[in-house]
Amino acid sequence: MSSNKADYLRKKYPSGTKIRIELMEGEPHYSGKEGFVQFVDDVGQIHGTWGGCALLDSDDFKIISKD
Repeated sequence: MSSNKADYLRKKYPSGTKIRIELMEGEPHYSGKEGFVQFVDDVGQIHGTWGGCALLDSDDFKIISKD
């Protein structure tokens, strides 16, 4: 992933953004979990307080609120 894409995701999902996971590919037990974005890494994975797996922009999740 280009750094431009990672930078775009960092702006779209800044630290503190609250999200709800609708569907994480290959991880059905994450459906319905909520948490706060902690950071977006250099390859564009979105890390947060919902558990150990990082979200990909291609996963299905919704922004609940932004700080």
